[in-house]
Amino acid sequence: MLAASLLLAVQPAQAQDAPADPNAQNPAWHMQQQAYLLGLTAEDGWHFEPGGVRWRWLQYRAAQAKPTVADVVTVHYEGKLLDGTVFDSSYARGEPATFPLARLVKGWQIAIPRMGVGEIIEIAIPADLAYGPVGRGPIPGNATLVFKVELIGIGG
Repeated sequence: MLAASLLLAVQPAQAQDAPADPNAQNPAWHMQQQAYLLGLTAEDGWHFEPGGVRWRWLQYRAAQAKPTVADVVTVHYEGKLLDGTVFDSSYARGEPATFPLARLVKGWQIAIPRMGVGEIIEIAIPADLAYGPVGRGPIPGNATLVFKVELIGIGG
């Protein structure tokens, strides 16, 4: 289950002792990742959260129930690198994924509680709130990640 390996237990400080990705030390790579985040504007519907997470509505329904970090969430999602490479997608697998929100990347823990069931958001997550300088699997170190997330359910 690729989703579990990519999204669960991913705090950068808890990353396994793997060598840092060469991109993590590449100034041009780092500047490209930062420039993308800085280019997202409120005029384009982006909301700004502490730590640099950005998100915007793709489908808004004024949902009443919203998850907390303590909840288990069921979502459909697609994660991409800035070059458009899809590194994980529940849509491609044809079934949603269920996760304890507290075990997902910090960027998800910040953005997902803003949405309710039936809503869809796009999230841009800076590397330090995702996989940090080491990266994980197909995700290079210091990568800004972009997710489309549809909240399908809250709880078990």
